[in-house]
Amino acid sequence: MIALIDYGAGNLTSVKKALTALGADFIVPSTAEECRGVSGLIVPGVGHFSSTTALDAPWRQAVGDALQAGTPLLGICVGMQWLFDGSDEAPDVPGLGALSGRCRLLKGNTELRLKVPHVGWNALELPRASRLLAGLSSGAYVYFTHSFAAPVTADCVASTTHEESFAAAVERDGVFGVQFHPEKSGEAGLQVLRNYLRLCN
Repeated sequence: MIALIDYGAGNLTSVKKALTALGADFIVPSTAEECRGVSGLIVPGVGHFSSTTALDAPWRQAVGDALQAGTPLLGICVGMQWLFDGSDEAPDVPGLGALSGRCRLLKGNTELRLKVPHVGWNALELPRASRLLAGLSSGAYVYFTHSFAAPVTADCVASTTHEESFAAAVERDGVFGVQFHPEKSGEAGLQVLRNYLRLCN
C-alpha cells in the first residue's frame, strides 16, 4: 500500500490516475499516523514551497520513521524540493533535509526565449545507473513546470538544462525525487512510477 500525501499543494488527481493505471494500491492518509506500515510514500506538489509548512512535525516524524525503516520515499516537483534543506522561494521554511542543498530560482534567457516558469518538455541526461530511472536512456523527454530547482549534486541521477543545468531526478538509498511530473510524461513517466512501485514491493 502506497501513501499519497496530500498537503494541499499536490496534483493528486493526475498522480492517482497514473497509480490506478499501473494497478497500484494507495491511500491518501488524513493523519500522519496512517503512514505507518505502508510500503511506500509519495509526496507530490505544485506551486509555492511555503505550502510544505503543512507537513508539520507529526508528518516529518512519520516520514523520517518510514525512511529509517527502509520505506522508499518519492518526491515529485515541489515534493522533490522538500527533500532538500530548503528553497530560496521560502527561505524560512525548512525542507526535510534528507538530501543536502538548497533549491534556487532558475535563470531565464530572453534572447533564447527561455522563460521562467519553465514549462514544457526537456530531455534527460543520465550520468549514471539509477534504480528509479531503469529502462530510460539519455534523451528521454519528460514534462516540467516549475520556477525553482535543486542543484546538481552527487545524488543527482538525471539532469537537464534550462539556461543552466539542474537536477531532474535524485536518488540516495531509499530517497528518490523527480523535478518533472511523471504522471504527465507519457510512457517515460509511467516507467519511472513502475520502477518506484517495484522498489516498494
